[in-house]
Formats: sequence, C-alpha cells, structure tokens
Amino acid sequence: QVQLVESGGGLVQAGGSLRLSCAASGGTFSRGSMGWFRQAPGKEREFVAGITWSGLWIRYADSVKGRFTISRDNAKNMVYLQMNSLKPEDTAVYYCARSPLLTTTPEDYSYWGQGTQVTVSS
Repeated sequence: QVQLVESGGGLVQAGGSLRLSCAASGGTFSRGSMGWFRQAPGKEREFVAGITWSGLWIRYADSVKGRFTISRDNAKNMVYLQMNSLKPEDTAVYYCARSPLLTTTPEDYSYWGQGTQVTVSS
C-alpha cells in the first residue's frame, strides 16, 4: 500500500515562491508516475504537473508553465513541486498522487496524499 504525505504549503504573497514536497512510502515508488493536483473551494480538482518514473517525461498545466517545476528523487522516494511567481489564483489545496501512467485525469491516479494548503495573498 502506497502512502503519500505532502508538506511545504503555507501563506505567501503574490510573486513569492513555495516548494512542496511529497514523501512516499510502501509499494515501489520508482515505478509509478507522480502527479500534482490542486483543488480550490467550489472547483473541481485539476491537474498541475506530472512526471514519469524516469523523470524523462514531464507535463504541466498551461496555467503553471514557466512558473512551476516538478522533480523527483527516486532514491529518497520524494517528489517536489517548485512554485515561483505565485498568483492569488494558485490558492488551493495541493495533492500529490501516483498513477501507473502519466496522465492529467484524476481518476487514473490510485493513491493520494491528504493535501497541503497553499494560500497566495494579493
């Protein structure tokens, strides 16, 4: 059973940066694609970024391209999301999740963390 735990969220001013971390335990971490999703109040959960097990294939939502960077360290069972130039519209609960394939569809991800709150003030 894979367990995922996010950390690194918080309150930041617009234009600032945060780095989210996701620690994985159980299962075989290096064999799964990992994704970051977010969900704002009253909105559906949306794809933010994803990375294959090798790190060779990466996808970003258009809304975060050029500002966010996803990375992973299979030796440490960690995945990261570096968020720069944050905007108020980035405010949401951020989740990491694991899937056999790199997709943008939440339903394709079997394992989810509990989420970490990111709040960007204007």
